[in-house]
Amino acid sequence: MDKKAIIPPDRQSYYSDWHFAPAILSGGFLFVSGCTGASPDGSLPRSPEAQVRQAFANVGTVLAEAGADFGDVVEMTSYHVGLLDHLDLFRRVKDDYIAEPYPAWTAIGVSELAAPGALIEIRVTAKQPSNR
Repeated sequence: MDKKAIIPPDRQSYYSDWHFAPAILSGGFLFVSGCTGASPDGSLPRSPEAQVRQAFANVGTVLAEAGADFGDVVEMTSYHVGLLDHLDLFRRVKDDYIAEPYPAWTAIGVSELAAPGALIEIRVTAKQPSNR
């Protein structure tokens, strides 16, 4: 099976230090690892809305590195610390990034994420853009 790691320059440490790819391109699909709302410097915004927006921005950065965008997303899984506390906020922010036809989506409540203080993590699967 063909596989290519997609690594935006500001995420090289994920690959070299943590030994995972921000995304893998394989079989015509792009599999994006979970992205939290951490800023590029590693800090987490205090506001839940800012974390959700930054998480989507982080996903967008990885998609762009592969030549894709949110219109190519076919499936999304979101992991939430305090799912019911922030689900309506997440839905509103999501609509700023995700348009029709909407991808399949699963929202999962969790007790914690790998980044201390993170409230959200988003992973997506996207189709490889056809112009590549």
